Amino acid sequence: MTQLVNPPRIAGWLLLPLAWLIMTMLTSALVVAMYLSPLFKPELRTTLFSHGGTLLMQWSISLLTAAVVWAYSIWVCWIFCKRSRRLPRHYILWLLMTILLALKTFAFTPVADGKAIQTLLLSLLAAAVFVPYFKRSQRVKQTFIQP
Repeated sequence: MTQLVNPPRIAGWLLLPLAWLIMTMLTSALVVAMYLSPLFKPELRTTLFSHGGTLLMQWSISLLTAAVVWAYSIWVCWIFCKRSRRLPRHYILWLLMTILLALKTFAFTPVADGKAIQTLLLSLLAAAVFVPYFKRSQRVKQTFIQP
């Protein structure tokens, strides 16, 4: 009688990238809610729609970007929990996307430089730690094997 070998559970050091993913997913949900708030407050809605197309276009692009990040984070979290073999590639892409968004924040958003640099450094640190881990770790190769 042969026994089916189950892949290792998501435990140990794999919980750290999962926690980073969940934290970013929750943060992006809050950002989506923040961008949707002008639609529910009459004075903000009036300001948004009365300043011409430029402000509305910038707001729409920011809302769309936040919604895409949120949706992609949910999907990556889903395949993480399913232990899909596609996860390492998508997790690395997700990390690179967070770096690009941090660079966009630093370059184009009127946020205090200290906060923007902190966000950028955290994204760079996460990528510097997790990309080699997902590329070289035997634990990752043995855990994420489901189709």
